[in-house]
Amino acid sequence: MSRSFIFRLLAIVLIIIAAGTTVYAVFASNKKVVDQNIVYAPRTLLSGTWNSYKTEYWESSTGRTLDKQQNDITTSEGQSYTMLRAVWVSDKPTFDKSWAWTKEQLQRKDKLFSWRWGKKTDGTYGVLTDVNGQNSAADADSDIALALLMAADRWQDTSYLNEAKGIISSIYNNEVVTVAGVPYLASNNLEKTSSSPIVMNPSYLAPYAYREFAKVDTKNNWKAVVDSSYAFLNKAMSDKLDKSKSNGMPPDWVLMDRATGAISAPTVSGLTTNYSFDAMRTPWRIALDYKWNKDPRSKELLKKMSFLSDQWNSNGALYSTYSHDGTIVTKDEVAEGYGTALAYFDVIDTKNATQVYDQKIKTLYDQNTNSWKQDLTYYASNWVWFGIALHLDQLPNLAANLGNNT
Repeated sequence: MSRSFIFRLLAIVLIIIAAGTTVYAVFASNKKVVDQNIVYAPRTLLSGTWNSYKTEYWESSTGRTLDKQQNDITTSEGQSYTMLRAVWVSDKPTFDKSWAWTKEQLQRKDKLFSWRWGKKTDGTYGVLTDVNGQNSAADADSDIALALLMAADRWQDTSYLNEAKGIISSIYNNEVVTVAGVPYLASNNLEKTSSSPIVMNPSYLAPYAYREFAKVDTKNNWKAVVDSSYAFLNKAMSDKLDKSKSNGMPPDWVLMDRATGAISAPTVSGLTTNYSFDAMRTPWRIALDYKWNKDPRSKELLKKMSFLSDQWNSNGALYSTYSHDGTIVTKDEVAEGYGTALAYFDVIDTKNATQVYDQKIKTLYDQNTNSWKQDLTYYASNWVWFGIALHLDQLPNLAANLGNNT
């Protein structure tokens, strides 16, 4: 194993360790009694929790999203989530302020984004290079680009489109790695030039976004990235990896041989094949592609995740961490786990979708304060919101018409 490969993996481990304190918020007991009198307009729930999110996690004076569970750092991921939510709820002032800060503080010379920013050891603020914060994260880069595309059409402003085009081209040139003639989106900008196995994060893959990228970046083969994403996810979910069998769920991390495309489990402590806080985003990303594009592959992939239905039917709960063979690793419930799994249930198991929404998600909302009843972490508050919005059909493809105008 090369020294450069070890360095890259250790850098990713630092990301996971840093994120751990953010997302491990224990979900409320599954014994809660559902208040059948909870009646409110879907838009009220979404707008109310959006406003409370801005109060709690968004710094209005600067435009940066704060991860308060990690000493108020800001990540490219956090900025991307805020931008996506802002464009979907048509909050242009928040979008513009967030984008301006992101561009000024995180955007690199190659148009990608440094992943971690905060207070340095000398007391100044900036990109945290001591934890390799200058490197990119492909999911955030893609989400920011999609948010800009949707903003371009929503607010009829070509400046957003021009910014998005530069980012999209750079994603392809710096984060897409070709293996045996097939282009795959890797997890960061380091994988492109390395000779070691490619570090892949299945939850970064967003076929719905690549379809929109293809409309405005015709020089690069984004349609092939859509295809490779589905093929890779299918392989990662089916392969037993480092266990005796697979439970059919996507793993958090996988290595890919850059010559053959063969996949294997990560070999460095901290990177696992568990279905946990990274992988739990995959059902939502695939369900959004189904909602927008009705690609039959999206539904087939979601069907493979029937483990979620099995767990709900058996336990009346979903837990935060499962081994790749289905063994429960951490027996607690987290709000973000329900928010993302709800997307699977919405497409594949609608009866249980109603139960999960009523028993585990709707009960988190306080209609009197128009906010969450309990404190949610930055990560949880985003993914519960995304899950609810998809469930309520409030996530339209705002970039759908761009291909006709570019």
